[in-house]
Amino acid sequence: MILETERLTLRKLTKEDLPALCKIMQDEKTMYAYEGAFTTAEVEGWIGRQLARYEKYGFGLWAVILKETGDLIGQCGLTMQPWKEEEVLEIGYLFRRDCWHNGYATEAARACKEYAFSVLGAKEVCSIIRDTNSASQRVAQRNGMLKEDSWIKNFRGVDMPHDRYVAYAEKEVKS
Repeated sequence: MILETERLTLRKLTKEDLPALCKIMQDEKTMYAYEGAFTTAEVEGWIGRQLARYEKYGFGLWAVILKETGDLIGQCGLTMQPWKEEEVLEIGYLFRRDCWHNGYATEAARACKEYAFSVLGAKEVCSIIRDTNSASQRVAQRNGMLKEDSWIKNFRGVDMPHDRYVAYAEKEVKS
């Protein structure tokens, strides 16, 4: 276990999480911000990238487990992401559609923000969100983040406008 909240535990993803992640990442509606559902091979690659991140950085996207049932209901964690000319520390989250609107994403994202500041000593953390993804934008705002800038990212051959929402460590409040 990496993190624990009132209702959730976050742990490293494993290859055994493939079926649960496929339920999330092969749902067209859940994956609209990624231009559609992933193939099984793409989900396997996603897990592989998280395992590589754990080795390189000591963190990545983590499995979110609902304590009440023990089910993997999503993923949330920290990743290094390209943003313009630099790499930034990002909180990412993606949850099973039947678990939306229960506050799980906000609860997990807040725990990740605290981890970034208290464990990693980060001065800032962000969430990079497609401009059409209003639900994820609201999660970032509830996590104390403010929209700072925008950029076009290309994924699956599609140019997608993204906004970067940022929170700063209390001692590093940007003026």
